[in-house]
Amino acid sequence: MARNSANEGRGPLYRLYINRLRRNLEPDAVPHHIAMMIDGNRRWAKQLGYDSAAHGHRAGAAKMREFLEWCDDIGVRVVSLYLLSNDNLVKRDSRELSDLIDIIAELAEELSHERDWRVQHVGRSDLLPPDLARVLATAEQRTTEHTGLHVNLAVGYGGRGEIVDAVRSIIAQHDKDGGSLEELAASLTPEQIGEHLYTGGLPDPDLVIRTSGEQRLSDFLLWQSAHSEFYFVEALGPDLREVDFLRAIRDFTTRNRRFGG
Repeated sequence: MARNSANEGRGPLYRLYINRLRRNLEPDAVPHHIAMMIDGNRRWAKQLGYDSAAHGHRAGAAKMREFLEWCDDIGVRVVSLYLLSNDNLVKRDSRELSDLIDIIAELAEELSHERDWRVQHVGRSDLLPPDLARVLATAEQRTTEHTGLHVNLAVGYGGRGEIVDAVRSIIAQHDKDGGSLEELAASLTPEQIGEHLYTGGLPDPDLVIRTSGEQRLSDFLLWQSAHSEFYFVEALGPDLREVDFLRAIRDFTTRNRRFGG
């Protein structure tokens, strides 16, 4: 897979093309919520000859800051970033995982000072190292009154586990209210489950983007993405360009969304 050259995207013709893509976007057609699965960081580091995947993860984190700016600039209101899955917590090499945790903590701290963005952690805090859980909680608390771009950081996240946690929450609340199992079974609705997800109260993603050419969900927002549109980019995560992003948005605006039809 060819990588983007270091100079690509810096010339005047490229900027003219970017500006044209932006101008041609209808504000009302822009997705309200975008979910991003950044993939290929390790391959990027390996291709460049780095001896540690941390170089790729750090480059990927820097790209995510750019990505959020691109989203904010065209009027996207919610972005969900898949940064660390529950599977990653148990399957990644301990050295790589330690580096990745540090990088995520730095990213969360930085994002909590960006523009008027609101940062929210979605995932299981109890599965995370205490220091990382504390940084995520602080970033969320610091930005709780912000009204700009809503940034979900999926860390210690698993889609199936999220659904299980939502059902457990519903059962616990129902039991606390003194209801019977029969009443619960009769009253349970998809909307009720949605309210108890980690993203409860937020709209489901309109568009899910994944880099590096991989075409799978990897346990990300399984419930919420039931009616989402998908767009797969060949570029490795750190190589994602603004033009790739804007082409994804342009493609989204041309689709006829049928919501299960």
